[in-house]
Formats: sequence, structure tokens, C-alpha cells
Amino acid sequence: MGDILAHESELLGLVKEYLDFAEFEDTLKTFSKECKLKGKPLCKTVGGSFRDSKSLTIQKDLVTAFDNGDQKVFFNLWEEHIPSSVRDGDSFAQKLEFYLHIHFAIYLLKYSVGRPDKEELDEKISYFKTYLETKGAALSQTTEFLPFYALPFVPNPMVHPSFKELFQDSWTPELKMKLEKFLALIFKASNTPKLFTIYKENGQSNKEMLQQLHQQLVEAERRSMTYLKRYNKIQADYHNLIGVTAELVDSLEATVSGKMITPEYLQSVCVRLFSNQMRQSLAHSVDFTRPGTASTMLRASLAPVKLKDVPLLPSLDYEKLKKDLILGSDRLKAFLLQALRWRLTTSHPGEQRETVLQAYISNDLLDCYSHNQRSVLQLLHSKSDVVRQYMARLINAFASLAEGRLYLAQNTKVLRMLEGRLKEEDKDIITRENVLGALQKFSLRRPLQTAMIQDGLIFWLVDVLKDPDCLSDYTLEYSVALLMNLCLRSTGKNMCAKVAGLVLKVLSDLLGHENHEIQPYVNGALYSILSVPSIREEARAMGMEDILRCFIKEGNAEMIRQIEFIIKQLNSEELPDGVLESDDDEDEDDEEDHDIMEADLDKDELIQPQLGELSGEKLLTTEYLGVGVGEEGWSQRLNN
Repeated sequence: MGDILAHESELLGLVKEYLDFAEFEDTLKTFSKECKLKGKPLCKTVGGSFRDSKSLTIQKDLVTAFDNGDQKVFFNLWEEHIPSSVRDGDSFAQKLEFYLHIHFAIYLLKYSVGRPDKEELDEKISYFKTYLETKGAALSQTTEFLPFYALPFVPNPMVHPSFKELFQDSWTPELKMKLEKFLALIFKASNTPKLFTIYKENGQSNKEMLQQLHQQLVEAERRSMTYLKRYNKIQADYHNLIGVTAELVDSLEATVSGKMITPEYLQSVCVRLFSNQMRQSLAHSVDFTRPGTASTMLRASLAPVKLKDVPLLPSLDYEKLKKDLILGSDRLKAFLLQALRWRLTTSHPGEQRETVLQAYISNDLLDCYSHNQRSVLQLLHSKSDVVRQYMARLINAFASLAEGRLYLAQNTKVLRMLEGRLKEEDKDIITRENVLGALQKFSLRRPLQTAMIQDGLIFWLVDVLKDPDCLSDYTLEYSVALLMNLCLRSTGKNMCAKVAGLVLKVLSDLLGHENHEIQPYVNGALYSILSVPSIREEARAMGMEDILRCFIKEGNAEMIRQIEFIIKQLNSEELPDGVLESDDDEDEDDEEDHDIMEADLDKDELIQPQLGELSGEKLLTTEYLGVGVGEEGWSQRLNN
């Protein structure tokens, strides 16, 4: 009780301050009256009136600087007292700041008596130009502001029709009114009562602590699952070893009695001790009739355990999965796409990954065989940036595996949708990277190469590669690799011949690029297209041989060898047009159809589970277990 009485005055003051801030006028009068009747002193909250006085002073100084055209004073106060979260995150604040910069830029033109001072005017215009090139660049795509980006370059803005509105008498007073209203709102919000601040800080602290604990729980559960798998594996090996030991003891007793042990029996014992990876070769390549063979293999089996054998993952209810992928919330769709991709990318190469992929394909997870208007593939055109990106990542993961490419290639609509997404996607770099990665892997298959060439993808690639420094390493490498693959076909070479000058210019610029990973692809594309007589002629005219010889001086041995081959191709005799078509008649058997699962598929994840949400394998095995798998005990649910 003593503690309460000691702080009672301050607590009552906090209540009074909040009632005053929230404009509970009648309640405040009653509260103050009752405090007075009971003899309770009302302490003024520390800093309350001081903050009000200071806020009014700052607002007055800002408006004065606005009226006087004092640009530096205004923006120093603006950046010091307007929170950056408001300046950078509030669209009204951004637009107001843009117009304020215009106000100061043209201030001398509007209000100078006589001719404005040129040096001072140039300084204000330069300040505005710097703003346009830095922070103001964010609004350059907005129609409302686009004309004003030309303002610093117009000799006399006062007579230019695009800026007529700025020099009307009503423009500055209207802008001043918007500024005053904005400042009043901002400083009222910043003078929040101490009671609210205490509540907010404690709530935020608790929220952050809960999120941190949740993340720790997710990580602990992940480690727990890993250790459980290892324990189960070791336990299975232990039981197996006990069984084999018992058999060997029986066999030893039998030999004492004069019975023979056959090589086939020894082989069966050893096979049971070794990992799956060794069993096939063991059955065919090891001669157990040679003395010492069995003991050598058994000693090897006692080496430190390498946990290469992993169990198959539980089957899933794909009908329910696909239904939620089509009809669920965007957040649920994103978590499901992420979990399905992780199941593929984190599975162990070999039987486990093959089983996962075959389950996806046999259940037509992506609806490649479906003709329904609403299908999982349509997620590639979702309005949600996250869903689009995660769908592109999943398709790229499929395309990383030969069987996955074969599945996706069954329906040309997949290719058409990817090409459309590639050309339309301008918001999300990672979405475009994954679409491009999938297309590059598609280009390992001849029918898909043909379709991409016919769809004019070469022209798009050449246009993108004109400015390689604006591209991410992934986009650059996969764009050049895809271009090379398409240029290996005669139809692709003929397509390049239509824009030979541009293609040669782009490829010659890429020869000297700092990203050395692209060099083999650039060299391959050049060598290929130079088999076309018209392209060779164009290359000679632009001095391609001299360009190539510059790189011989500074390249490594392999680079020099490749460039020498290109120069030889450049100076070769012309071939009849018929020879160019021969490569299209070859079989597809010689294509390089490898499995390559990249680490980039899981980089920079956009979503993280909140408290109570499931993700990854736990989401799949909790909500979407297939028939025959026990589901008792699963009670958590994903919050949509």
C-alpha cells in the first residue's frame, strides 16, 4: 500500500494526461473534481506541457522557413523532427516533400523583386536536381510527378505550359495549408501520453520475446527431428548387428563341429551389415572365396557410422494439398509451396529424392495434365508477389531434375506461362531469376529449344544482356547460358542472323565482363553463330578478330584456346545453307540431361512462421498426411 501512495500523484497525473489527449472532456472534469474532493494531488506529467510548447515552436519555425524560402533551414528541421518512418513510408508525406522541394526550387522566380540572383537560383535548382536523383527518384514512375523531373533543365519554367500551375497565386497558399495540417497531425501523434507509451513499449517487448521464443522452439524441434532420425538409424543398426552377431556365433559353433561355412552365407551376412550404397556392388564385385575378404569387409563395416541411409518421407494427401493450393489464402499457399520445395531440395539425392519427385509427378502436383481453368500452375500469375515467387522457385526445383523436366515438358502451356512471366515480371528479381533458371534447364531438351526459338526468346535475351551490369549474377549467368543453348540450333543461328550486329555487339561486350563464370557460354554462343556466313561477314566488318585478340593477351590457357577456335571459325570458308540445317535432324539422345539442385533455390526466403503457424515438413505431416499414416496427436493448425 505504501508503494501505491508514494506514486499515487504521478499515476493520477498519467490518467489525467491520457483523458486530456483523448479529448474525454466530461470525464476529465469529473475525474479532476473527484480528485480535488478526496484531496488527491494531481501531478502534472513530466514534459507534457514542455513537449506541447516545443512542438509549437518547431511547427512555427518550419512554416517561417517555408514563407522565407529558406530551403536549408526547412529541410534540416524536417529531417530532424519528422520521423523517418513517416518520411519514407507514408505516401502523403512523400508527395508533400516532393512539392516542398519544388516550392523552394522556384521560390526566387516567384518572389524576387526584379531579376533573381543567378548564383542563388542555380544553388536552389541544383539542390532540387540532387533530390530528384536520390530520394525523389522513387516517384519517377508516378504520372503526377513525371513532368517535374524536367524542371531543372528548362531555361525559363515560368513560361513553360507544363509548369503553369506552379506560378499561379493560389498554388503556394494551398501547399502551405497542406503543410500546416500535416505538421499538426504529426506533432499531435508524437506528443502521445506517457501512459500509452508505457503500454506500447511493454506490449512490443512481450511480442518480440514471444517471437524469439517461437523461433527458438522451431529450431529446437528441427534439431530434435534430426537427432531422432539419427537415433532411429543407430537403433536399427544396433538390432541388426546383434542379430548378425548371434548368427556368427552359431556359425562359429558349427565350424567347431566340423561344418563348412559357404561363401554365399558370408556374402549374405556382409550385405546385411553394409549401407545401401555398397550392397549392389558388393553382390557382384566382391569375391568371398578369397581368404580374408569377409574379415576385411566386416572391419570396414565397423568404421565410424556415416548416416547415409535415410528413411523415405511420409506420403501426403495430394488431393487436399492441391485444393488448398488453389482455394487457400495467399499465406497458406506460400507456406505450402515453400514446404513442397523444401521436401524436394533438402531430400537426400538418390532413393529419397526420387521417391519425392515420383510422388509429385504421379499425383500431377502442378496440374500439368489438367485442362481445368483453375489449376496449380495458375499460381505463377497470382496477384501475390510471394505466391508468384514461390511458385517459380518450385518449378525451378522440378526443372533441376531430369524426370522433373520430362514431367513439365508434357504440356507446352508450362513453357508458355514461364515465357510470359519472364517478360512481364518487373517487381521481383528472384521470381524472374527462377523462371529464367527453369527455362535454361528446359533448353536442354530439343523440342523445348525449338519452341523457345520460335517464340522469339533470343530477341528478349539479347535485349536484356545489353546492360549486364544491371543484372544479378544469377540472371546474367543463366541468360547467357540459355542464349548459348538456343544458338546451338540452326533455327537459333538463323534467328540471330536477323539481328546479327546487335548480337555480336552484346557478345563482344560480355567477353570482357568481370563475371568470369559466363565466359564459356559467351565463347560457345559466338563460335556457334559464326558458322552462319552472313553473321561472319558482319563480324569481320566490325573488326571482331581484333577484339578477340585483345582477350588472348590477358586470358588463361583455356580461354585462349577457346578464342583461337572462335577466330578460326570467323576466318573459315562459307558453308552452303543446307549444311546449317543438319543439326536439327539429329536425335535427342546426346543431350546433357543432368540433375543439378542449386543452393540458390532456397535463398532469401520471404516468409517466416508466426507464433502458432506451421511450416515446412511439419506443416505437411501435420495437415496433409496421406492414407494409412497415423494422425492421432496432431492438434496444431495453421492460422490462415
